[in-house]
Amino acid sequence: MDEVTEPFAPVSAEPKRRVVNNPTARQWLLHVTLFLITVCTTTIFGMVAAGVTSAIGSPPQTGSGPWSIPAAYLSLVIAIVRYGVSHPHYLGQGLLFSGSLLAILTAHESGHYLFCRYYGVDATLPFFLPQPPLLIPGTFGAFIRMKSPVPSRRALFDIGLAGPLAGFAVILPIAFIGIKTLHHVQLLAGEANGGGGSIIFNDPLLFRLIARACKIDLDNSEANSFYLAAWVGALVTALNLMPVGQLDGGHGTFALFGSTGHRWIARLAFFSMLAVTGLGFLWYGTPAMILYVVLLAVMLRVRHPQPEQMEPLGAGRIIIAIVTLIVFALCFLPFPITFG
Repeated sequence: MDEVTEPFAPVSAEPKRRVVNNPTARQWLLHVTLFLITVCTTTIFGMVAAGVTSAIGSPPQTGSGPWSIPAAYLSLVIAIVRYGVSHPHYLGQGLLFSGSLLAILTAHESGHYLFCRYYGVDATLPFFLPQPPLLIPGTFGAFIRMKSPVPSRRALFDIGLAGPLAGFAVILPIAFIGIKTLHHVQLLAGEANGGGGSIIFNDPLLFRLIARACKIDLDNSEANSFYLAAWVGALVTALNLMPVGQLDGGHGTFALFGSTGHRWIARLAFFSMLAVTGLGFLWYGTPAMILYVVLLAVMLRVRHPQPEQMEPLGAGRIIIAIVTLIVFALCFLPFPITFG
């Protein structure tokens, strides 16, 4: 049976902060290596998004047989890398995407890590997870792993929400630059009437507000590297702020409402996303949100650890919680991808 905790149980004093060990040279090597590989995979995707595959044409034929598909895949990746190295425009666009996206992810994970250090919670350096080249967006994201108990409710709140708020602070200027540098595209008659068969990346509320303030038409504009990086960053931020399990939003929800409130809010979020996924399939023919549902289903089965001390959060953190809810609303899209 879960331990029952009151949301704002009184305590006698702040818990004593522990001293945590610094990462070893071997640990630094592992994390830096993963980061550099992720730089490569996100740069390759950034070049693909900039249109490098259209520029290189068809890759060399690799024959037939069971090895033809992986051979063709490897041949295409090599062709993209070679063409990008010899054509600075595509390499530059790839690096802009990679640098922008990894700046967002690094800020996010650094927020978690630095507050772990502050509160004496033993945690790993950020793990950056590269994807196989050509997959969108070139990375599975990043995470840190806490290896010791969280000492207090305030520590849990600060550690959990520092990441998405730090990442959002980096998303803002990148989104602004991306939207200000969009290229207007004149739509053909068929495209203006719905076209058909195209994949549409819908814009979160944050992008709509920036575009409206700058008097820019997002619907008739071509995405660039900054825009794509901010779009992925906003999607990741919204996903992490889901109030479920040990996601960042789950940590914040547990700190605010205790274990019972956390459990019921998580279930409500899961069934809400399940309903949204069904509506997306019926209305737009897209099952994209099923990935959210699967992740939330997994997180529901992961028991949230109990902080060692459950002290009041205070008015300041309640305000931060409201700001975080606004950040979620600005980044969240019920249907991020639809088919036109």
